[in-house]
Amino acid sequence: MKLIHTLLLTLILTLSSMITLAGPVDVNLADAQTLEKNLKGIGKKKAKAIVVYRKKNGLFKSMDDLLKVKGIGRKTLEANRKNILLDTQKK
Repeated sequence: MKLIHTLLLTLILTLSSMITLAGPVDVNLADAQTLEKNLKGIGKKKAKAIVVYRKKNGLFKSMDDLLKVKGIGRKTLEANRKNILLDTQKK
């Protein structure tokens, strides 16, 4: 029984260390990989679309501007609202 508890604890600790926590990300500065890593529901395709849209149309002035990116809907935006930063001045 002690062995089972030890194995379960080891498994839980291993899995928890593999989980990456989403953090705030500036959609005006981040590359596609960073967007994918830090935003919920954003995979490679949507992350690339955000970067392409930004390069073509300029910086996002508001979070709602992300809705103009193909594949980004209200639900995705709301799920990420707390983690989206907007730096409207290029560095």
